[in-house]
Amino acid sequence: MNEEQRLASQQVNTKSTSTAEKDYSKYFQSVYTAPSLKDAKRRGKEEVQYHKDFKIDEKFRGMGTGRKFLIRTYGCQMNEHDTEVMAGIFIQLGYEPTEDVKEANVILMNTCAIRENAENRVFGELGHLKPLKRENPDLLIGVCGCMSQEEAVVKKILKTYDQVDMIFGTHNIHRLPEILNEAYLSKEMVVEVWSKEGDIIENLPKVRKGHTKAWVNIMYGCDKFCTYCIVPYTRGKERSRLPEDIIQEVRSLAAQGYKEITLLGQNVNAYGKDFENRNYRLGDLMDELRLIDIPRIRFTTSHPRDFDDHLIEVLAKKGNLVEHIHLPVQSGSSDMLKIMARKYTRESYLELVKKIRKAMPDVALTTDIIVGFPNETEEQFEETLSLYKEVGFEMAYTYVYSPREGTPAAKMKDNVPLEVKKDRLQRLNKVVNEYCAEALKKYDGQIVEVLVEGESKKNPEVLAGYTRKNKLVNFVAPKEVIGELVKVKITDAKTWSLQGEFIEVVSSQEVKA
Repeated sequence: MNEEQRLASQQVNTKSTSTAEKDYSKYFQSVYTAPSLKDAKRRGKEEVQYHKDFKIDEKFRGMGTGRKFLIRTYGCQMNEHDTEVMAGIFIQLGYEPTEDVKEANVILMNTCAIRENAENRVFGELGHLKPLKRENPDLLIGVCGCMSQEEAVVKKILKTYDQVDMIFGTHNIHRLPEILNEAYLSKEMVVEVWSKEGDIIENLPKVRKGHTKAWVNIMYGCDKFCTYCIVPYTRGKERSRLPEDIIQEVRSLAAQGYKEITLLGQNVNAYGKDFENRNYRLGDLMDELRLIDIPRIRFTTSHPRDFDDHLIEVLAKKGNLVEHIHLPVQSGSSDMLKIMARKYTRESYLELVKKIRKAMPDVALTTDIIVGFPNETEEQFEETLSLYKEVGFEMAYTYVYSPREGTPAAKMKDNVPLEVKKDRLQRLNKVVNEYCAEALKKYDGQIVEVLVEGESKKNPEVLAGYTRKNKLVNFVAPKEVIGELVKVKITDAKTWSLQGEFIEVVSSQEVKA
């Protein structure tokens, strides 16, 4: 939806005091278009605008004075990053953060649409907030993020959750001041969901969690259209930030003392494919970031189809580029991969792994796997098990397939019984656990570099952090080392984590080396 359409849609959002049942279809004539694979695959003709001049309109400054906000985040790192941006905007508007729903004047649910249970959690939470809204009618409740880009979700909220004041999508987070202002002035639910692909907005404020690790978005959207995935519809087409803006942001974070940067994108190694006037890809960006004085740089999530030889060559230079690659495979069967529209085969995936291991013999590979996809046979599932063992993954995120409305797979017959799906997941997880434990056993007695993130979730007397290969390490040490790189001698390897003894803080000379 363009700006003209958005302004026109505001005329729809005038409150009616009638008790008659409302016709909610009007919200979608100008506000929302249902996901369409056919239309989405034709996208790209509409030019993406690049804005470097974001700033809060002076008329909105002070809007939050004396008010508090709370954002609950569901889903991936991209959602977490969006929350950082929205928190930054709230702060500039004068709001203060709070973790107490009873103190909050604005509550936002930043949602995920990847899996059905994530949506159900949000709907459940909205139900819990209804009594709070009755107690405090001035409270603003908003739903944003990927769920808001789905027509069925917006319709459900409009019809069932009248305690919600705002619904906005992933493409217009930068319009949060305007949306809040409309919500305060309007007595009707404010719905602003743009179906356009989204522009690139630079200089957005951010409130980052901690001062040790930071996420840096390098691109938005996805053009892969895997048949099971809603992301291309909720996040739009692939569009890359300019390298000079990314490099400047990473340099700034390094100057602020951050120790680790994770580059984010729905399909991060498609970075630069959309540039029309320069030949510049993820390998080129990593090669430049490698020269910045910051201890660690990693990225997520990559697609095997776009993992090119130059990127492998650059990653093999190491330095601050870590020896960990998350490379989702989803299935070990070429037939399944074809139905999933992954656009690579078992054989090409294994060839890619061979190239990576040749250049980086000590690399740690992790992956994502879906079991029970429509038409998956026992033999095809066995192919997934055999691929897992052949690659020797050190960890995997595993999922039982569930259909997502609006995706091509949702139209397929979900013909693998639930009990079969659960059995396959259990058998796969057994292999995952075995290989994870085996990978961690190799660390026993070794001295590893750990970036200390904070106290262990299970024991405040124990500190926790991660190695370059993303292995969790727990150890006892003074709280003063939180945020530092330290040396730890591993004394015990468990299935999912390591335990060790603190030795010393890593010197700045060692980090640079």
